[in-house]
Parts: sequence; C-alpha cells; structure tokens
Amino acid sequence: MYSIGDKIVYPMHGAGIIEAIEEKEILGQKQSYYIVKMPIGDMKVMIPVQNTRDIGIREVISKQDVDKVFDVLLDQDTSCTNNWNKRYRENMVKIKSGNIFEVADVVRILMLREKEKGLSTGEKKMLSNAKQILISELVLANDLNQVDIELKINQCFE
Repeated sequence: MYSIGDKIVYPMHGAGIIEAIEEKEILGQKQSYYIVKMPIGDMKVMIPVQNTRDIGIREVISKQDVDKVFDVLLDQDTSCTNNWNKRYRENMVKIKSGNIFEVADVVRILMLREKEKGLSTGEKKMLSNAKQILISELVLANDLNQVDIELKINQCFE
C-alpha cells in the first residue's frame, strides 16, 4: 500500500503524487481511493486502492534509472517493422506495460521515424501521449521541470 506523498506511475496516464486517500461511494460501492495529482496537465485521478496491482501501479524510478532512460533514447537503432498497423500495436503494448524503458523506446522509435519519414496522425498522437507519460515520470524522478525534461529529450534527437 502506498502513502500520501508517494510518487507513483499509473500506466497510460503517467506519474503523479498521492495527495490523499479517501473513501468514496461510487455506484453503491464504498472503497478507498488514492487521489493522485499529475504534474502535467494539472489533473487529478482517483485510483481504487484495491486495484493497484491489477492496474500496474508502481513507484517512480530512481534518479539512477533516469540515466538509463536517456541511454534508451540515445540508441540510434531504427529497426522496426514498416507495417504501420503492426508497429502501432507493438508500440501500444509497450506503452500499456507501464515500463518506463518501454515507453522511452516508443518515444525513441517514433521520434527517429518522424525525422526520417514523418508520422501518420495516429502515430503523432501516440508519440505525444508516450512523451507526456515519459516526461511526467522524469519530472518526478529527477526533480526538474517539464520544460527542462522535454528539452533534454529533444536534444537526444538533434
């Protein structure tokens, strides 16, 4: 169980800080919820405490792992399928995993592909979402602001 003030990652949504743990009645069922403030978009989400393992909630990575994330981003290997549909599905699985290194890989693949050939509308949206998830966790893990992290990510592809 997590506590108020813990930094956690909610797969597909990004990282946030638990602001409160409240009991709410929703659809006639009373249960405890983590109230999580997301640093990007100034959004709050409610996560049922009892479902955290099923959802894939985990702690934010350590400062040491931040360097490993940037190692993933700096890898220039562009080998991925040319089949848009297959590539999209593979990338979606990586994002849904909640694993920061997998999300970083999606950002890397899509940013390199965008530089080389451009992206479809669907892949542009996917890149934007993956980047936001990545940035939200790096902001909390590294105690930097969103602009600095985004600049550092973009510099990996210059």
